[in-house]
Amino acid sequence: MTFTDNQGSSSPFRAMSRSIFGAKREQVHSMEGRHESSADQLELESFQKQVIDRFNDLLVVDADELLSLAWLQKLLDAFVCCHEEFRVILLKNKELISKPPLDRLVAEFFERSLKALDICNATRDGIEKIRMWQKHLEIVLCALDSRQRAIGEGQLRRARKALMDLALTMLEEKDSGSVFSQRNRSFGRHNTSKDHHRRKSGHSRSLSWSVSPSWSATKQLQSIANNLMPPRGNEIAATNGFAIPIFAMSSVLVFVLWTLVAAIPCQDRGLNVHFSIPRQFSWGTPLHLLHDRIMEESKKREQRNSNGLLKEILSFDRCTRQLTDLVDFVHIPLPEEQKVEIDQGMEELSLVCEAFKNGLDPLERQVKEVFRKIMNMRTEGLEFLGRGSE
Repeated sequence: MTFTDNQGSSSPFRAMSRSIFGAKREQVHSMEGRHESSADQLELESFQKQVIDRFNDLLVVDADELLSLAWLQKLLDAFVCCHEEFRVILLKNKELISKPPLDRLVAEFFERSLKALDICNATRDGIEKIRMWQKHLEIVLCALDSRQRAIGEGQLRRARKALMDLALTMLEEKDSGSVFSQRNRSFGRHNTSKDHHRRKSGHSRSLSWSVSPSWSATKQLQSIANNLMPPRGNEIAATNGFAIPIFAMSSVLVFVLWTLVAAIPCQDRGLNVHFSIPRQFSWGTPLHLLHDRIMEESKKREQRNSNGLLKEILSFDRCTRQLTDLVDFVHIPLPEEQKVEIDQGMEELSLVCEAFKNGLDPLERQVKEVFRKIMNMRTEGLEFLGRGSE
């Protein structure tokens, strides 16, 4: 009877205890949830701030330095840093990313990334093309170096031939069946005998898929930019804000690829790619301003049949045109006035060759790093997306 009385008298206390401790547990879980949510938001805000800071730094440059080899290296460095922070965010939120509605947005980003690999390969081939030009320039420099020997008829003939070969090499890019267009190699492929046989037979490949002579950098860019729309309010809410960094990284990807195609000679390059970056996102402002500056520079720099907006290419074009005009009409012995003009042209040409010599290798290494980063993150991402759908 005592047991029964005790049991009866303790029941309200137990119910109260359960109620109090249950509320405490819910409060703890709620606080933990808010803490995790707050940490996620800080991480997303940190990523967007890095995009703002990096691309604001790219804005602080004179017009003459915009689209230079050094500036492109800085652009790719900014991309790699933003891409790596974005990768960390995805890997830390695998469970969330692998479920609707984020899984679709991430899958679309990886699809754009796959197409981006071809642009990387086209850029690398464009760098190789510039190296071919550089070899012709070095012949001209050697032939017309008045410090080594007096310039005679033989030196003029050699310089004229090198300049003529250079002009023909540059025109080859317009021919879809040119030797250069068949030399496309991918960062992701090794030089096996099978690959060598394919190149000999005129079949050019990239890691993502075959690049035919009719492949177009402009069309590839447009296919990457297509359907890139800012997330709506309900998408942002449903994804706890993760839709914004995915859209931000996609926009950065498109902008960087567009800039590479604008600057470096590659197959069917052009600026007429339609993509928009809404100004309501703070990270979109520096991208907008850079896009506007590059378009403005293109009006000044771009000429018919131009091979690219790279600053060093424009200097190269100017120097070779001036030297070609000079050597076509001079006669031996050289009048002093023409000798001075040739020496001045050679000095400018030497600076261009030095810029190519110092800048092309680092730029190629960075394009290769971008290729690897994109490929590796896509492989990692597809793996956890696949597990999420099981």
